[in-house]
Amino acid sequence: MSTARGPLLLGCEDAAWFRDQPEAARGAAAALGRRIGLGEHRTAELVLAVAELTTNVTKHSTDASILLRVLRNHAVAGVEVLVVDTGPGMADVPAALRDGVSSIGTLGIGLGAVKRLADRFDIHSVPGVGTVQLARFWPRPLPASVAGEAVVGGITRPISGEDVCGDAWAARTDTGEEAAPVPTAETGSSARPSRVAVDWSVLTATGTRHQATRRAAAEPQHSPRAAGGRSELVRGAAAGPGLGVLVMSCDGLGHGPMAARASQAALQAFRTGAGRTPEQIMEEVHRALRGTRGAAVAVARLEAGGRLLFCGIGNIAAAVVTADSRANLLSHPGIVGSQMRQLRTYEHQVPAGGTLVMHSDGLSERWRPADLATLLHHPPAIIAAGLLRQAGTRRDDASVVIAKAAW
Repeated sequence: MSTARGPLLLGCEDAAWFRDQPEAARGAAAALGRRIGLGEHRTAELVLAVAELTTNVTKHSTDASILLRVLRNHAVAGVEVLVVDTGPGMADVPAALRDGVSSIGTLGIGLGAVKRLADRFDIHSVPGVGTVQLARFWPRPLPASVAGEAVVGGITRPISGEDVCGDAWAARTDTGEEAAPVPTAETGSSARPSRVAVDWSVLTATGTRHQATRRAAAEPQHSPRAAGGRSELVRGAAAGPGLGVLVMSCDGLGHGPMAARASQAALQAFRTGAGRTPEQIMEEVHRALRGTRGAAVAVARLEAGGRLLFCGIGNIAAAVVTADSRANLLSHPGIVGSQMRQLRTYEHQVPAGGTLVMHSDGLSERWRPADLATLLHHPPAIIAAGLLRQAGTRRDDASVVIAKAAW
């Protein structure tokens, strides 16, 4: 979670997707608002906004999905709504947000009113591609501890037919003190009760089939610093001075409850461990996953000034992306918790405006920087949802985690 000394991080739980029956999202939103104590009036505003968003996508979008989830930090809980569709998109977003503009047959409040009702509203739309919308609702008055935008965000989606997801992601800050702050994580469970115990303080998602990583285990020359946009191998990498943001992406072997169990174990180790560098954290996760199916895992550490340390085992894709470039980060073959060879850490200097992208093999790696160019100035959750729409497959669990390098 966030603290006064670091960038904003938000925990996430009770993720529920609505695709075939989007109208069910309205009742689920009401239940979430009541359960977390959002308040009667604020819950009614949440339900009204969800009804408008749901009706819009039902009437005018193709292959639309709605994600509801609870956000929380150390002090307060709220509800986030993500709406993702594949078309037709909006040619004039500012016009769609003006008062009096509403799709036919909706409640008539329009997206402009949804924006006013939400504490945070963001929209990205490309004609012929589709639209991603985000709305967050916190108790009123807005708590100061959740003002601003989280620097890390992600999304998880289970394989079709499953209630739980076998992919997971998490983030936490490291201050260099002995007691590490509580991390964030997202659970990729459906609205129905999960057969896997959910850790409410962690952001998780689980499961895909694992093979050896598709990338070769090439070993660059040792260098204490990445240069020219390349990642360089660093032996004995140490955490830099000051605060760092640690991010983990985990893909439990296979899918379903057993894959989720492996990812939950990884997230618990990440949350409670004392590791400050990616290698230290990978060792802690490796020990925690013994006796489970194992997982593909990647861990990154982002520091002020753009220094990035990265260590990955298995088929987690990772890259530093700008509007016109993509620098892939190396992972190596293996299964964390079972077959993990010598760990290798790579250092990369993130350019100004750069963004870290990590995703499981539930997404194709054939996306280009141009696919994200117009998304990069949006919140991490919007970027993650846009990439999932672009490259995701429903034949496997899928997850994306995005971290902004500057905070």
